[in-house]
Amino acid sequence: MIGKILDALRHVRRRNLWTSNAANGRRGEDLAHRFLKRQGFVIIARNYRLASGDAEADLIARDGDDLVIVEVKTREHAGFGPPERAIGEEKRLHLLRVARAYARRTETSWEHVRFDVVTVILATPPQISHFRDALSKNKAATV
Repeated sequence: MIGKILDALRHVRRRNLWTSNAANGRRGEDLAHRFLKRQGFVIIARNYRLASGDAEADLIARDGDDLVIVEVKTREHAGFGPPERAIGEEKRLHLLRVARAYARRTETSWEHVRFDVVTVILATPPQISHFRDALSKNKAATV
C-alpha cells in the first residue's frame, strides 16, 4: 500500500518536471521492473546505454541462465493500438547491439540471450503484459 502511494507521488512529481510522455514512460518502467521481480527475474540494469550512447535497453535481467533484454512500452490508453506495435526495426537493431555488447561483457553465450517486451497501459489498475522471446535474434549477424 505504501509503495503504491509513493509511486503515485513520484509520478506526480515527474509529470511536473518532465514531459508527459517521459513521465509515463518512466512510470511504465517502474511498474515493469516490479512486475518482473515478482515473476522471479533478477533485474541487473535499468536504462542501460552503450558507451557510444546510440543504443539503450530499458531493463536487463536474468531469468535463470538467460540474459533477458527487456523493452518496455507504455501508453496512457490503448486508443492508438497495442503498445508492442511501436517497436520498429531501428529499435530492434539497437536492442540487438546492446544485447551483443552486454553478453560479451558478461561472457553469456548467445544461446542464453532472450528479448522480452513488457507493455503497460496506465489504466486503473495498470494493465501489464509480458511477451517472452518477442524479438528474433536471427538477424544478429547483420548488426
